[in-house]
Amino acid sequence: MSLSVVFAGTPDFARAALQALLDAGFAVPLVLTQPDRPAGRGLKLQASPVKQLAQARGIAVAQPRSLRLDGKYPEDAAAAQAALQAARADVMVVAAYGLILPQWVLDAMSAARPPEGAKAPSGGSATGEAVERGGNDVSAARPPEGAKAPSGGSATGEAVERGGNDVSAARPPEGAKAPSGGSATGEAVERGGMGLGCLNIHASLLPRWRGAAPIHRAIEAGDVETGVTIMQMDAGLDTGDMLAAQALPIDARATTASLHDALAALGARLIVQALRQPERWVRTPQPAAGVSYAAKIDKHEAAIDWTLPADVIERRVRAFDPFPGAHTALDGKVVKVWKSQIDSCSRPTDARCGQILSANDAGVAVACGRGVLRLTELQRAGGKRLPARDFLAGFALAPGQCFDAAGAAP
Repeated sequence: MSLSVVFAGTPDFARAALQALLDAGFAVPLVLTQPDRPAGRGLKLQASPVKQLAQARGIAVAQPRSLRLDGKYPEDAAAAQAALQAARADVMVVAAYGLILPQWVLDAMSAARPPEGAKAPSGGSATGEAVERGGNDVSAARPPEGAKAPSGGSATGEAVERGGNDVSAARPPEGAKAPSGGSATGEAVERGGMGLGCLNIHASLLPRWRGAAPIHRAIEAGDVETGVTIMQMDAGLDTGDMLAAQALPIDARATTASLHDALAALGARLIVQALRQPERWVRTPQPAAGVSYAAKIDKHEAAIDWTLPADVIERRVRAFDPFPGAHTALDGKVVKVWKSQIDSCSRPTDARCGQILSANDAGVAVACGRGVLRLTELQRAGGKRLPARDFLAGFALAPGQCFDAAGAAP
């Protein structure tokens, strides 16, 4: 069997997942992605990595500015709603999309839909009706009123003859056959929709680092491991039940850029594995303990505060690579710091925070609130990222000079 997947995502992290789904043979009738944005020196409109891949593969693309039907762009949302209904997909996969999914999207993807034009026993359309007064409710497949479970109790809340009242997918009884003669389990009968809901590929081990910037925050906090969680989306912020998770160690030299790539590859593998066997999904509620939030990165955070301990600054340098890039300033001139390491030399007791202790081919040693940090790759405004030796050849620094305590805006 092969599910039909609507994909919602925007950056390279999401592109990796879309590529994996296509390579695995899943049908993708529709892609949702952010509108084109100005980028580059010329600020020309540029399509997202996900849109570029979708167009290359001939997939329909929708780029609503919002999905809220009662919001600022209701016409965008209505057009996306029509496209989603026309796609008649079994599941939506979401990866770093950038828009909040309103309740109507969750409901639409969680409702088991009959094939287009299918008739209910009364002769009316089965779309939007409960066939034989069972149910295709968005949250539970209901048995006919008064139906009995095999045990003799009420079938409400039970799976009638092992069908299903799953929270997001109406499942046929085990062994039920699709009209083609194949098993209906895990298939959309003649391209109706299974109603498997919306699955999110989240770059952390939930419930740690819910929110927008889990990769940055894991590095900044000094976590020794992170991972990817496949989550059934609900109305909360990354609060849904977990379907799968896999841990990934964080290397001591990892940057957001390098960890992003590793997690993108891991997420792509996990979502393909999950979608290949939806009948084996086990939904595990997130534990109440260990919840933390990964707030969106603000550019002002990247200004280096030299009063902080050296190890904290070193982690922030890695966390803010490639965006927004840790930076400091000297005499009003902005200097970005891309690589650094904890220096073993002792911090002079009379040194000021941000004071340069030495500047040579090995790097620029700077006194911090606690300890010494050696800067080994730097960049001046308008220049390139350079090793300390090459940087110092064009930007002289001397012991005794002092970087601004909290940097300056680049």
